[in-house]
Amino acid sequence: MLVETNVLLIDLEEDLSIEIKRDLKKIGYRGVTSCKVRDALEDVKQKNPRMIILDRHRTGELGLEFCRQVRSMGSQALILMLLLKETLQERVTCLDSGSDDYFLLPYHVKDFLNLVQFYLQPDLIQQEQIVFASLTLDLSTRCLLINNKEISLTMKEFELLKYLMSHPGEVVSRNQILDNVWGFDFIGESNVIEVYIRYLRLKLEAEGEKRIIQTVRGVGYVMREG
Repeated sequence: MLVETNVLLIDLEEDLSIEIKRDLKKIGYRGVTSCKVRDALEDVKQKNPRMIILDRHRTGELGLEFCRQVRSMGSQALILMLLLKETLQERVTCLDSGSDDYFLLPYHVKDFLNLVQFYLQPDLIQQEQIVFASLTLDLSTRCLLINNKEISLTMKEFELLKYLMSHPGEVVSRNQILDNVWGFDFIGESNVIEVYIRYLRLKLEAEGEKRIIQTVRGVGYVMREG
């Protein structure tokens, strides 16, 4: 059964675009369209996609600015950037622009579809909110409130914070985080978790709040008050 899920492909190579459309259709998704980055914002407004996939190399600075505009207009679409090379700077650049995650080229269909299905799977919400200290995470709206002030999160930031808040006072390892938040086989050494933790802390501590995501050196992270 095909699921009506709008996926917007931006400035992908023609052969790759055709392949991704075909592969997404095989696992039941339709409504996949392609466009150029110069037309992408209007397509987001009209089609309200659940996922946006864009080529970081081909879109350049226009792609980064597009992501910022998508977030500034309040869209909750998942943004996935295709990278030619995984570096710390590229990951930080992706996060800065408002993207949720990245996929390292060349294209491998199994890994790509695992990532897509992880993000687009139906939410199985057993409770409406998770509360810890001054944080309230609404699982239905994916909204974070700090002392009743709404804080914007990317999808990956939300999933990471949700996992940490679901294990208050418990030290969770990097491997546990990778298994439960990324949801697919992570290849190679990377400090991607540290990058996301850093961005979460910037948002959680922006108003002078105490650090509650604490590092346990050599082990992982823990949510603690004060």
